[in-house]
Amino acid sequence: MAKTWFITGTSSGLGRLLTERLLSRGDRVVATLRRPVVLDALRARYGDRLQVLALDVTDTPALRKAVDAAFTRFGPIDVAVSNAGYGLFGAAEEVGDAQIERQIATNLVGSIQLIRAVLPHLRKQGGGRIVQVSSEGGQIAYPNFSLYHATKWGIEGFVEAVAQEVAPFGIDFVIVEPGPTGTRFAEGLDHARPLPSYEHTPAADVRRAVNSGSFPLKGDAAKTVDAMIAAAEATNPPLRLALGSSAYESISSALRNRLEALEAQKQIALAADTAHAR
Repeated sequence: MAKTWFITGTSSGLGRLLTERLLSRGDRVVATLRRPVVLDALRARYGDRLQVLALDVTDTPALRKAVDAAFTRFGPIDVAVSNAGYGLFGAAEEVGDAQIERQIATNLVGSIQLIRAVLPHLRKQGGGRIVQVSSEGGQIAYPNFSLYHATKWGIEGFVEAVAQEVAPFGIDFVIVEPGPTGTRFAEGLDHARPLPSYEHTPAADVRRAVNSGSFPLKGDAAKTVDAMIAAAEATNPPLRLALGSSAYESISSALRNRLEALEAQKQIALAADTAHAR
């Protein structure tokens, strides 16, 4: 049976490919992006099955209005996909205040407000799915991406809490965590002005790798989107979905290291309890 999807950030990358995949199989898509003209060719091809809404997710009133309009005109909506986002590229000391504010407003606050806007509609219709596109960078960290990681770690914590709050209403979440994937992500990076002091640091090593194209991109965008769709339609979807060998290996290593560090501190942790708790 055909489904209806609401997707942010559909101009390129995973959002665009997801939109194309869903339309090609007969689903309906409400696609949002800042420049609707980018989807004119798809609109001409798929007609009423593709509804395009202009939206900048940093504009919370406009975001709420777009979500309300989508559910009123095209509901019920089966799956909402929070995909809009980009990377701020620079060491923490290098990035500017305005860059930080825009990164957090887009990746973190925009995703939070989208989810908050969608939840009342999903409750009223008796349930639904929300897919939050994160990254392996929601559980690990590369130098030179500190602010990007702040938003991804932040949205994962938010979703993990909200998933528990709304489970009684039949609302499920999937946090998608792709590793470095062959999309246009690097083209959309917001670059900080490098400081000479960081020239011989891990931050500069990552910057050089990305700028030269030598940073390994093992993930396949088409396979990533197919896995996202399958998870979104699963009877019992996973809360987190790591995609690509890089994501699997890096997240596994990070979790093992964190657990080992925690276990090494066990006696210190237990000793901090009150006497009554022992």
